Amino acid sequence: MSKHINVNDLSQFDPAPFLRDEQVIASYLTEILQGGDASLLASALGDIARARGMTKVAEAAGISREALYKALRSNSAPRFETISRVCKALGIRLVACPIVPSMDASLPD
Repeated sequence: MSKHINVNDLSQFDPAPFLRDEQVIASYLTEILQGGDASLLASALGDIARARGMTKVAEAAGISREALYKALRSNSAPRFETISRVCKALGIRLVACPIVPSMDASLPD
């Protein structure tokens, strides 16, 4: 006899407790960035900020704790300046990488 699981009965996963190691955080953000979803990026930065301590991150970013929670909720679209300040406070740098090996051949001289 198999037991059916109702998805609504499952608790929501919280990644914050697992985001303690710098390499784990970098891998997590890299995966999030590949999706290209700004609200998901905001939510992921919120996960990392909660792991580090929201009050501490808010102070380091020069943002009120309440504004930080609001900016990093899952359905938000924070300004780039806010993302940049939060990343700096978290000790994170977002980096651009080419999608294709080289675009030099397609660029005019």
